[in-house]
Amino acid sequence: MLLISCPNCGSRDETEFHYGGQAHVAYPENPNELNDREWAEFLFYRDNTKGAFAERWLHSTGCRQWFNMLRDTVTYEIQAVYPMGAPRPAAFPPAAPESGTASLAADSTTTGTAAPSTAATSIAASASSASTTAPEGATK
Repeated sequence: MLLISCPNCGSRDETEFHYGGQAHVAYPENPNELNDREWAEFLFYRDNTKGAFAERWLHSTGCRQWFNMLRDTVTYEIQAVYPMGAPRPAAFPPAAPESGTASLAADSTTTGTAAPSTAATSIAASASSASTTAPEGATK
């Protein structure tokens, strides 16, 4: 669960907020001159950024005010919260990856390419001796 810092109310649980989509989407200068494809692209096409992404949020159960947030879509780290109409702040560089404990061995099931053997398991033995007809009442 995210802890979102509302610019008006302070830090609150994310259940008090509603996501409002991508921030800083410019309204067309002459919307009456757009054809159907251009209008659809304005309404429905949005960036799908991996990393820092500017979003609009509404504090729906608090002050009922809209604000912008710069959030990393991979780590969910909130990098900045700023009022509507303010320019997007610069994104912070991504944090250095932490070292993990996964095995790098070739037979590792977490990172390697070889899968564990199921030849000696009871599942493989029972599957080979099972009949190939469907049980009574089953549909084909």
